[in-house]
Amino acid sequence: MQYLSTDRPPRRTRILENSEADLGMAGEFKAKPSLEASLIALNAALYASFGYLTYLGIFAPVFGTVRFWPAVIIPAAFSILCSPKIGGIGAAIGIFISDMLVHGSPLLSLTVGVPANLIAFYLIGLLARRWRGGASAALSVGVQLIPLLGCVALYSWSLPDELTATVFLAVSIAVLVFTLMLSAIRRRFLGVVAASSIGLMIGSVIIGAGLWAYSQFFILPVGNVRNAPLVAAVVWFLWTYLTEIPFLHFLLPPILQAVSKAVPSKVGYVSELVMNEG
Repeated sequence: MQYLSTDRPPRRTRILENSEADLGMAGEFKAKPSLEASLIALNAALYASFGYLTYLGIFAPVFGTVRFWPAVIIPAAFSILCSPKIGGIGAAIGIFISDMLVHGSPLLSLTVGVPANLIAFYLIGLLARRWRGGASAALSVGVQLIPLLGCVALYSWSLPDELTATVFLAVSIAVLVFTLMLSAIRRRFLGVVAASSIGLMIGSVIIGAGLWAYSQFFILPVGNVRNAPLVAAVVWFLWTYLTEIPFLHFLLPPILQAVSKAVPSKVGYVSELVMNEG
């Protein structure tokens, strides 16, 4: 057997070599093409399944007409734990499958949902690696002011309706307060928070603008909307962001922390994102 070969390196050297096969610089996860394809498929399957179950009312907190989207945790976790490529491509494939089950329009999915998810979750993983030592409090908190100001504007205009506007405003305030608390007691989490916020916000902008643009040429399959006003893009942007960001802020950091403790040799760099200083 090979491990009994007389010319094999010392055991310590072999351990280091094996570690380097799984970890890149600073403990970053590296996967062979076959494993990478399997992880993308797993990510897509889980995201599509949980997304469709969320659409059916399972796993989905609902307040009035606002349905939250906890499935967002899946591709975000894959993007940070594995790689931005695995997270982004898996999310794109998963949302396409889910869209075919929900509204059945491949054109809408390929022009809006797929690129939005690909870019959002790729950025989450990419930015989390850049801010592995923690993002600045000013950046993390400042980003949350964008949806808050949008919610204040919608609330003052009573759009889309009073209950929805109230829920949006409450969520945006809760996320802002939570970020302020993290900046005081868990600054290490700010990298994940900032990466999740910016990635998801860019994806939500694509969703909002994309749905509005699509409605100028075609009828949206959900709601049968045609020629939506420009303010609808703002509503769709906030709707997407605020129904997903609570799960990325409140649940993603402890999930990453748990995985980092369970398999530190595989996702060593993640500990720099979520483990306590010192």
